[in-house]
Amino acid sequence: MKKALMAAVAVTALLAIPGAAVAGMAEAEKWINDEFQPSTLSKDAQKSEMEWFIKAAEPFKGMEINVLSETIPTHEYESKTLAKAFEEITGIKVNHQLLGEGEVVQAVQTQMQTNRNLYDAYINDSDLIGTHSRLQLAVNLSDWMAGEGKDVTNPTLDVDDFIGKSFTTGPDGKLYQLPDQQFANLYWFRYDWFNKPELKAKFKEMYGYELGVPVNWSAYEDIAEFFTDHVKEIDGVRVYGHMDYGKRAPDLGWRMTDAWLSMAGAGSKGLPNGRPIDEWGIRMEEGSCNPAGASVSRGGATNGPAAVYAIRKWDEWLRKYAPPGAADYDFYQSLPALSQGNVAQQIFWYTAFTASMVAPKSEGNNTVDDSGTPLWRMAPSPHGPYWEEGQKLGYQDAGSWTLFKSTPVDRRKAAWLYAQFVVSKTVSLKKSHVGLTIIRDSDINHASFTERAPKLGGLVEFYRSPDRVNWSPTGVNVPDYPKLAQLWWQQIGDVNSGAFTPQEAMDRLASEMDQVMARMERADKGANTYGGCGPRLNAEKDPSEWLGKGGAKAKLANEKPKGETVSYDELVKRWAQN
Repeated sequence: MKKALMAAVAVTALLAIPGAAVAGMAEAEKWINDEFQPSTLSKDAQKSEMEWFIKAAEPFKGMEINVLSETIPTHEYESKTLAKAFEEITGIKVNHQLLGEGEVVQAVQTQMQTNRNLYDAYINDSDLIGTHSRLQLAVNLSDWMAGEGKDVTNPTLDVDDFIGKSFTTGPDGKLYQLPDQQFANLYWFRYDWFNKPELKAKFKEMYGYELGVPVNWSAYEDIAEFFTDHVKEIDGVRVYGHMDYGKRAPDLGWRMTDAWLSMAGAGSKGLPNGRPIDEWGIRMEEGSCNPAGASVSRGGATNGPAAVYAIRKWDEWLRKYAPPGAADYDFYQSLPALSQGNVAQQIFWYTAFTASMVAPKSEGNNTVDDSGTPLWRMAPSPHGPYWEEGQKLGYQDAGSWTLFKSTPVDRRKAAWLYAQFVVSKTVSLKKSHVGLTIIRDSDINHASFTERAPKLGGLVEFYRSPDRVNWSPTGVNVPDYPKLAQLWWQQIGDVNSGAFTPQEAMDRLASEMDQVMARMERADKGANTYGGCGPRLNAEKDPSEWLGKGGAKAKLANEKPKGETVSYDELVKRWAQN
């Protein structure tokens, strides 16, 4: 009797302790019924998947782990809702911290440099795939899932269902990161304005072709000029033909490395990234893992004619066609600007912010009608005059789970369970509907997205289209993303300030990239820092020996060919037929 009473008191005391884990199928079923709908799985299959998580988590029950990601709606949902669900179902407490993208990259870099376990897992852009596959400080997930982490690897994970798997695969064919969210950088425009008969007629009269989705940058520029300088006002509101940002800050660098040069046509043909020259202008020969240089004089293209053209157009359009003050905006300040309803189009718009752009009018969004249906659409990005068929056309972000060898194995295993939980088929479709950053082929093709498509402005149509493969993240040509990415914004910022011309800025950038890669080359040769896959820079030659001869593309005599547009409705029909 005394023992039974003591046991009862002990259980009561345990339940009273903050954070004490009470986990199991009852909690799982509650979450399945109340939160994890819709799902591509039946409720019975969801229960079966959760049963596996509960069992696999038993050795780690009561553990508290720390993970880090950037602040976007998808990760806010994970931090506030899915972390709580995971704790209630498995008994593992997760502190899911949210910071700005630059701070996440800094934390990743610090953990790599110090070998200290700052976080147990990161949602880290797949842009670092070249870094992780070379430095070998991140866990090789292919080997982990088959070996040390096999007991905590979900048998229903279905890696082949992830649409961004190729982005997180290293040159060795191994998976280093697991996609958690994915979004593209597309063209955004006011579908309602583009269909106004009087505006269509006026544009055709002035420019000689139809007002529609621009296929090339010439048409984008014409449309920007048309709305800014000729239309000027719609429904009593001053309107502009372009939106962008130019503040001298780290996000200005991502504005450019997120495939702006390749959109202009600076790189080589090849998917998901150009070979030998990628979207950063870095040269790496087919079949090699050794970057050979960024400067035109080394066979690269960072300061080539197409890259300089791209930067010049960014600066020119920002000053001539964007709303006043845009040149001083940073990335985060520019986002709410579209919802004011005074911009006709944006050439560089991330679909991660679809969720905020479908907010109701009552929340201050002037780009939806009274029923909440978007007055805008998203479409493929237009390409610059240097672009050729077979090149990537734009950027896709794939924020992906990354584990480090510096994390103790037990904590790494617990974090890996959480990572798999938030991308599991039980959870992923609902998460996709919340954040609209779809990662699974099975999710984008689910009937619930067919039903919701008319309210999402083309997101579903794009992700179901064959064109989707032309958008990809930074690839393996970039040997150390944190070291090289920080060089970009300072040089581009000097263009916006007027301190340097686009050519001068890109010359400086290419030179600095080569200097940093030269240091990497010495470290790799001396200490095998990059596993033998560090840079091996070409000797400098006169740029004329490379320009148009297997290096950067030669300058075009005409950088503004005739504008070309396509009907959005016809574009969607074409996608549907494929």
